Amino acid sequence: MKLYEITIKPTTGFGTPLKGDTFFGHFCWQAAYDSTILDKGLDHWVDIYKRQPFIIFSSAFPKFIDNGRSWYALKRPDLPMNKLFRVQGKDRCEMIKDRKEKKRLKWIRVEEDLCIDLKKATYLSDTNLAEESQKQATEQMKSAMKKSSVKGFSMTYEQQHNTINRLISTTGEGMFAPYTLSAISYYPETELSLFCLLDEEATDIERVQTAVERIGAFGFGRDASIGMGRFSLGEVIDIPIPESSGYDAWYTLSPCVPEKGVFSKIYYTPFVRFGRHGDVLAKSSNPFKNPVIMADEGAVFIPANKDVFNRPYTGTGITGVSKAEPRSIHQGYAIHLPVKIGGLP
Repeated sequence: MKLYEITIKPTTGFGTPLKGDTFFGHFCWQAAYDSTILDKGLDHWVDIYKRQPFIIFSSAFPKFIDNGRSWYALKRPDLPMNKLFRVQGKDRCEMIKDRKEKKRLKWIRVEEDLCIDLKKATYLSDTNLAEESQKQATEQMKSAMKKSSVKGFSMTYEQQHNTINRLISTTGEGMFAPYTLSAISYYPETELSLFCLLDEEATDIERVQTAVERIGAFGFGRDASIGMGRFSLGEVIDIPIPESSGYDAWYTLSPCVPEKGVFSKIYYTPFVRFGRHGDVLAKSSNPFKNPVIMADEGAVFIPANKDVFNRPYTGTGITGVSKAEPRSIHQGYAIHLPVKIGGLP
């Protein structure tokens, strides 16, 4: 399998977080309508998905340039706080204050080699990311943002919606009452990195790029029909799979379902995907999928056997998630990065 980085540039807000399993679902719909996206067709790869994934998407993460070199802000690993930070303070009040400050450091800086050494790691807050974004912004954008009250890298806001009663041509009560849904927007001119691991027997990066570009044009996730979820593409580059020699754990780049009996320890935040069909199946008699309990991105898996480091991904393929379409699959795999955690307190 080959690993690629696809740079995406948000142009609107998003009603759905940019997680890898949702990107996978969008890609499958692209392949369903365009038979040229996958060699042998989507049905062939769905049939063997549990033993051979044809493509794995990461979640999207902020990307920055520093002195001509790229670096990424990934979610802080889901390890206990006492394994990541030494809480300092002369008395209990100072220690509690220091712990609260460290909880704001939700991101970890990862360099171009995509290897993580937690003893040397740099942790960042949303404010730090906004400052980095401002450094890379155009002069016009810097001037505009000086007048803004936004201080963080991303912002959750309430998007107003109305449902129109066609009998009276206005909103009313009950199901026709105005309502709000939360959405996410990023700091202007932000770039995000989407990592993609693909099987060259199934497709190539040019066709994947075409599919992702279409997803950005038509909209990603919820409320795409009213203009949400739009993005454009930046550069697409081939990157080497990170070297895992000398590392003792994995860091996952998307939600996944870990294999049984492979890991000695697992640190993760539970994430429940209440999936829903897209496209034509969204209007079926049962558009909802069965819930899937997953380990969210940022999980740290410690393998029981070092031999499993030979594979560039972890997790399992998920089937049987839909009653409306029994052949539906869900991405339970995740691209992983090597992590060195030895010697932590």
